[in-house]
Amino acid sequence: MPDDEAPIPESPDLEPGTSDGSSDDGPDAPSALSRKEVQAELRGSSKVKWYAGAAVMVLLIGGMAAAVVLTAPATKKAAAAPPKTTTTTTTVPPPVVLCPLTGTPAPGGVVPPRPALATKIGNYTDDRPSAGLNQTDIVFEEPVEGSYTRLVAVFQCQGAALVGDLRSARQPDVGILSQLSNPLFVHAGGINQVLNLIAGAPIQDKNVLNGGFGSVTVHPSGRYAPYATFTDTTPAWALNPGDTSPPAPLFTFSPAPAVGSVPGSGMSAHIPFSTASDVTWTWDPTTSAYLRSYSGAPDKLLDGTQTSSANVVIMTVPTAIGSWVENAGGGREVEVTATGSGPLVVLRDGVAITGTWTRSSLTQPAVLTATDGTPITLRPGNTWEELAPQGVTVTVTAAPPPATTIPTTTTPNTTTPNKSSTSKSSTSKASTSKATARP
Repeated sequence: MPDDEAPIPESPDLEPGTSDGSSDDGPDAPSALSRKEVQAELRGSSKVKWYAGAAVMVLLIGGMAAAVVLTAPATKKAAAAPPKTTTTTTTVPPPVVLCPLTGTPAPGGVVPPRPALATKIGNYTDDRPSAGLNQTDIVFEEPVEGSYTRLVAVFQCQGAALVGDLRSARQPDVGILSQLSNPLFVHAGGINQVLNLIAGAPIQDKNVLNGGFGSVTVHPSGRYAPYATFTDTTPAWALNPGDTSPPAPLFTFSPAPAVGSVPGSGMSAHIPFSTASDVTWTWDPTTSAYLRSYSGAPDKLLDGTQTSSANVVIMTVPTAIGSWVENAGGGREVEVTATGSGPLVVLRDGVAITGTWTRSSLTQPAVLTATDGTPITLRPGNTWEELAPQGVTVTVTAAPPPATTIPTTTTPNTTTPNKSSTSKSSTSKASTSKATARP
């Protein structure tokens, strides 16, 4: 219905005694509106409501537009944000603790808190078979009177319940032992001149012939004096339980030979000390070790195993026959000059490395240098150091070169042979076959 046709609302009921032109409230009371005035007022109220609604719509549309404008950059910014990174924590394993004299991992990850233990081992034919040599860290072989040799077996990370047999000390022992950081030295006597040398050197002298060493000596059955005295490394270390200092390393180790080494160049080495000590070391790829032999026969130990070593270091050293008499037969002391320099051959991994050894003092180990001037490293494991006298020829044998097959060619025969030539050809073929089969 149009605004101008809207019904006029009725005036409120008047109290009795009042008229529509006056009120009891006094002269300020509003006067009554006419019909036209009421219609005009209603038309104005409708316009106000329309404008108010329009304003609300404008505000709503504006708010929505503002929301779109404000959220659009955030959406783009979120889309452009880099992906989240994940942080991974890696635990670095502790470094491997190595035995000082072998370069192998220490038992239980800890180097035993004890000194090097050196034992003097005989090597006459009646001293053999020896015991404990495959449990050593290092074995030194030295020349003695009569062109024989004796051994100094050194233990640190490993031990053995039976080691021997124990024999008397010699002059070369001082040069060998002084580099081992004040080691224990268990031996069976020696001449006074040698014992005096040991007393003045950085060596803990444990001469079992002095008495009071019953706890460290073992006498296995079937042996007779002077080849019957052995020892056990556990009670031997107990001779000085307060010494908990391991020795300094003597060698440098690496898992593989140096670049440029020739595979198969060190398959064996022959060191002819004498007919009684005619030593050969032969590479055994099955065990990755060198096996020791005397005059071609395996050097078997008391436990039935063959003497073996991961490394063989052959040092040619100056020697001289001294004035000290060593035995009842008049044999005189062989004196070794342990400092200076000399020729060197190192065997490891089937490889031979030639060079020079250099040693500045008895308390320092020798420096091993290859012919090309690079340091020589050993394979981690036990080592035999051979002190070969000057004049003893050391022969190193390499692996034979691979056999080559020469291809044969056949030239077709275009002529027809006669009977005699055919017979000769058959005879010739038979002779060739025999010659080929002949060893």
